[in-house]
Amino acid sequence: METWNLRDPYVYQALQGLENRKIAVQTIRGSVQGVLRMVMPDYIVVEMGGALFHIRTAQIIWFYEIVHE
Repeated sequence: METWNLRDPYVYQALQGLENRKIAVQTIRGSVQGVLRMVMPDYIVVEMGGALFHIRTAQIIWFYEIVHE
């Protein structure tokens, strides 16, 4: 059985609580806004405009839930 070594368990747990909600994510390459579709130990998947963006958690600077638009 494979075990995961979480780089930042607090970020992982916080992101899990936002699954299937609209979020904004700032990375070292820019920002993405969309629905958080999947949270894995080393990356997340954000759906924006029908496209899926796979973002490594090590590249995330900050994120937040978008509650009102």
